[in-house]
Amino acid sequence: MTKRLGLFTRLVRHAEDQRAAQVYADALAQIALAERLGYDSAWVAQHHVDPDEGGLPSPLVFLAHAAARFTQIRLGTAIVTLGLEDPVRVAEDAAVLDTLSGGRLELGFGSGGSAKSFELFGVTPEEKQKVYAEKLAAITAALDGAELVPGRVLHPPAASLRERVWHASFSATGARRAGEAGAGLLLSRAQPRDPASPDASLDAIQAPLIEAYRAALPAGVPPRIAASRSVFVADDHDDAHRRARRGAQRFLDHLRAAGNTQLASTVEEVLRDSYVGTPGEVAERLAADDAVTAATDLIVQIHPIDPDQPAVLRSIELLATEVVPRLNRHWNERGTA
Repeated sequence: MTKRLGLFTRLVRHAEDQRAAQVYADALAQIALAERLGYDSAWVAQHHVDPDEGGLPSPLVFLAHAAARFTQIRLGTAIVTLGLEDPVRVAEDAAVLDTLSGGRLELGFGSGGSAKSFELFGVTPEEKQKVYAEKLAAITAALDGAELVPGRVLHPPAASLRERVWHASFSATGARRAGEAGAGLLLSRAQPRDPASPDASLDAIQAPLIEAYRAALPAGVPPRIAASRSVFVADDHDDAHRRARRGAQRFLDHLRAAGNTQLASTVEEVLRDSYVGTPGEVAERLAADDAVTAATDLIVQIHPIDPDQPAVLRSIELLATEVVPRLNRHWNERGTA
């Protein structure tokens, strides 16, 4: 099976005075290029009240606009923070979008989000997982056609969308739940480290998640594993790393201002799980990533580097035209494509 290639655009601003309209226009230009280059999917995330983390509180609205502009590429959420939403309304909006797009929606859910987002919607950290589990069960039932009130089910119906639901997880327990539900598994671009193994590689940390997910899948349900990776490709090695360090410093400044220094305290920690360099260098690192090899989908994002738009577009192009052909040759030789 050939791996599917996805683009994850974060919709972050590059300057304090950059308007949301320009951020959205830049993201749409990235998706347009990805579609022309043959990317299989484009993904966005949901973030509330923090334009430096990601300025898109309404991903399904944005993707509806994208669906009207682009006719081939699949459109995904990675993720909708379901614990902060009404699950029936999300199901309705998703069903409308999926209908309008001709069945191109990939619907990813997760429990995560910034502390300020949960504060905004009155959900405490202690109840976050419980609320998420309840709402995940509710939206799953709605998509499956359960009665929402006596004699009334979801309209428009979205039975096939149930087969395009994804769960994001940092843990083997969450990965097992995704498998039991027959959902896809979204693996993050970065992963918390166990203090006992601070130098563990990202793919080593995610290996138990993949194993738990595969073991839990019902018989006959094919695995869907998406490995998200931070990837920045440039024509020149030095230029790539210079831009990467500049972007990482900007992201680190944001973390410090937000009081999130536990995520990273140095530029090196910000870039620890990022693949940066020329096409050959990036292809070599991705080929050595066992989680990417095991995945059915590779989803690339340039966050947290986030250079200017021309550099982003060039990275998107180089990845499709130079990195992926190298990876395909490698995977075909190993029989893992």
